[in-house]
Amino acid sequence: MKIGILGSGLMGGKLGTIWARCGHDVTFAYSRSASKLDRLSKSCGARAGSVAEAAAEADVLLLAVHWSRVPDVLAQAGDLAGRTVLSCTLPLNESDSELVVGTTSSGLEELMRMRPEARWAGGFSTTPSESFFPVHERKGQAEPPHVMIYGDDAGAKQAAFGLARDTGFEPQDTGGARNARFVEPFAMATVELAYVQPGGAAWTYRFTKLR
Repeated sequence: MKIGILGSGLMGGKLGTIWARCGHDVTFAYSRSASKLDRLSKSCGARAGSVAEAAAEADVLLLAVHWSRVPDVLAQAGDLAGRTVLSCTLPLNESDSELVVGTTSSGLEELMRMRPEARWAGGFSTTPSESFFPVHERKGQAEPPHVMIYGDDAGAKQAAFGLARDTGFEPQDTGGARNARFVEPFAMATVELAYVQPGGAAWTYRFTKLR
């Protein structure tokens, strides 16, 4: 699968690296530093390119930029008509301390309004990036951690499910795009669990239905 990574920070850099190691054709795009894109791509056998190139060639795009950068990256990407886009971008303020969209809408729903012709799904935003490599290293073990995947487009969600499994997670279908209003605030709770409480930031979760 051809995957374009729009945003190559902690989230995009780690997920793109893992997917490249899984054999996907990955293109890293959108960084303040061209040298960073080059280092990332060379470290895992991927490519570096422009946002326009990544958007034009990819089967799936990962949107992994700060909310303040969304208008810029979407302007470079174009209308994204028919493109499958998995977003792990949260609608956070500049200090990453508060959601700027919530309860009556969500980041995912706002993205869908910005690019209505794209095929959107949300995921990975409720899991700290520090967990990605450890989870991938444990891939194949019993009872892997969950990652919540949500959206209205069934095909986009199926693509996201596959990428979650490649990473080592078990995808948890968390419903339609409207549920992002409640999933995205959960990410703020993970900040406490991963970064404030003791034990390190490589924090994961697994839901269990009791019988």
